[in-house]
Amino acid sequence: MVKKVGVLTAGGDCPGLNAVIRGIVKTAEYAGVEVYGFLEGYKGLIENRYIKLDPRVTGGIISKGGTILGSNNKTNPFAIPVKNDKGEVDYEDKSFEIVERLKRDNYDCLIVIGGDGSLKSGRDFTRRGLNVIGVPKTIDNDVPHTDITFGFYTAVDVATEAIDRIKTTAESHGRVLLLEVMGRYAGWIALAAGIAGGADTILIPEIPYDLTKVAEKIRQRRALGKKHSIIVVAEGAKPVDGELMVKATVGDSPDAVRLGGAGDYVAREIEKLTGIEARNTTLGYLQRGGNTCAYDRILSTEYGSMAMKLAIEGKFNEMVTFTDGKITHVPLDEVAGKETKIGAASSNIKPVDLDGDWIETARRIGICLGD
Repeated sequence: MVKKVGVLTAGGDCPGLNAVIRGIVKTAEYAGVEVYGFLEGYKGLIENRYIKLDPRVTGGIISKGGTILGSNNKTNPFAIPVKNDKGEVDYEDKSFEIVERLKRDNYDCLIVIGGDGSLKSGRDFTRRGLNVIGVPKTIDNDVPHTDITFGFYTAVDVATEAIDRIKTTAESHGRVLLLEVMGRYAGWIALAAGIAGGADTILIPEIPYDLTKVAEKIRQRRALGKKHSIIVVAEGAKPVDGELMVKATVGDSPDAVRLGGAGDYVAREIEKLTGIEARNTTLGYLQRGGNTCAYDRILSTEYGSMAMKLAIEGKFNEMVTFTDGKITHVPLDEVAGKETKIGAASSNIKPVDLDGDWIETARRIGICLGD
């Protein structure tokens, strides 16, 4: 029987994290399972910093954004940087001693709530003999083998409201206004918010764009008496035969590339091509903060409850998924993808389905996708 379970939230913060934690704890309560939360993701796991989680701690957190456990996206337990005697940086694998300690402290399972990189690390811990259950977390909706990740629809709601707000300025001044949204290398947020907000053009990483096509769309609208245009740009969008817009490279993070600047670039080039004033707004972290929307609260609770159910049933080394309208699970090995090297970063992401309903709908209603 499972008696003691650890939980951590790793990677970037995300609406719904607290609701997942609450779902885990409330399900554990009725099964007599103790739950302990490691602080600041894998960093707290390495340093053995934790708190006991019970309904008194998780009461009232279902709507709150962020995570009461804290998070960290710069710590890889399989490659901890340390300076040697020569002042050079070496990397130590702390995973063996972590697994030994967790087993010594009678943990039956570790629930990892994270995105593709964090779940890849969770899978790698299974190779060290640890029982792990994964819960997919990202506003980007790019974790494979699940239809929807919690936090996605909260981000879409925020981005849609932003489109509604910039649209009135665009109409008042006859401008082209752009909104750059998050999503990394997948265009789910841009596509969903663009459709919901009534955007005229949506540029996503999966479809390299030709700005002459975008300029043509703007001219067509003006010919019909519509002097303003709204363009939604995913941060990972790039021009045909062009490169991603990289804002910075951070050396101390497993995900070293920081995207940024795609919206500003498109605005400058569109202004040159059309002679129409174009301005970009980068939404940034607003998409990840604040209260969690109702849909994500429900989905997060389902994810957390199912994760604990799997633990109680002894179904380890699985990731909880939402597939075809049902909460189910798949092996963590499938989520990690082809990258089998322990400690290596994950590159297994779920792109927008170019034959899917959202793309077809966008095209049918006349949205320009830059191709």
